[in-house]
Amino acid sequence: MQERYTELRFLTEPSFVDLLADFIASVSDEAIEYGDDRVILRTEADTLPVIDAVRKLAEEADIPLTIEEEEKENVDWIQSYQDSVQPIEAGPFYIHPEWYAPKEGKINILINPALAFGSGHHATTHSCLEAIGEHIRKDDTLLDVGCGSGILALAARKLGAQVELCDTDPLAVQSAAENFTLNGENYEAIWEGSAHKSDKSYDVVVANIIADVLKAIAPQLKTRVKAGGTLILSGILDKKEDSVTEAFKDLELLERKGRDEWVTLVYRA
Repeated sequence: MQERYTELRFLTEPSFVDLLADFIASVSDEAIEYGDDRVILRTEADTLPVIDAVRKLAEEADIPLTIEEEEKENVDWIQSYQDSVQPIEAGPFYIHPEWYAPKEGKINILINPALAFGSGHHATTHSCLEAIGEHIRKDDTLLDVGCGSGILALAARKLGAQVELCDTDPLAVQSAAENFTLNGENYEAIWEGSAHKSDKSYDVVVANIIADVLKAIAPQLKTRVKAGGTLILSGILDKKEDSVTEAFKDLELLERKGRDEWVTLVYRA
């Protein structure tokens, strides 16, 4: 351990804290800490790649952001971070890090939140988990597009689905694979890239990605869903909802889930 480290403070509005935290975890394997209006990352590595990635996200998703950087004397901040993380419940699922015990009567999913996007804490992931709990049936086939930590595919697998995953971020692909191993579950396939790399159709396709990307890959997502199948879309700021619904207007909207400023849409193909 080096004598000094860098503390990055990403300041934003409270409604964006969970999203920033999940995203920062996807571009860095360092521990992160939540605050009411900030996400804190402490690292001994070069901070520029993380800063650049977060600034790009803020621009794309119109997130208010101020970044503060400070060099500090090293302390045991990993333990401090672990003490700050709480398990959550979403639908039938109980999402917990390895330093918490499973919960009786719930479908337990073990996720260490500092590894990749999707610890269940953000509103979009929470709503997707609820939708999966409602719409997945045993032996369904599911494709998780933009899988992040793999949490959504893991939830579907726990319900008996046959799952495949993909993400354009190689770190996310690696993390998702590790989380399946951590949970003692298996997937049918996982790859770096998006839905266009598959030639299959699925009973359920889920994509928890920002609105602009959902619009851009709308044709891919529709192609991958079987006729009569289910498409779950999330990561949508409410002010961008209309642009997403326009891109998917040829499908039947079954359900709209609103949580904070975020929207999850469930369609039938």
